[in-house]
Amino acid sequence: MYILEAHPTDVWQMQSNVKDNVLFRSPTNEAERFGVANACVRKLGIHFPALVDLINNQVEVAYTGWPDRLYLVGQGGRVLYKSTPGPFGFHPDDLAAAMKKLPRSAQ
Repeated sequence: MYILEAHPTDVWQMQSNVKDNVLFRSPTNEAERFGVANACVRKLGIHFPALVDLINNQVEVAYTGWPDRLYLVGQGGRVLYKSTPGPFGFHPDDLAAAMKKLPRSAQ
């Protein structure tokens, strides 16, 4: 789920964002947010469907995903895995291990 931008250029930047050329201003509508999310998916090489929170940030508020976190949400909306806050708590291998524990029918 792509949610509220953590380091937009019109708020504040981390030096790593500048180095990696991850420079986006805060979207003001859904179309802009979808554009930023699409760039993120492409740059990260994500090969699974990505959902995007609407501009009202409903999902971000519900899951407290800011700054960034990895979640594995199972059937019925149950959270099966939640990472520590990122970017330093962003460990995709831990998420992969949680996914491997899923029953075959859920994969």
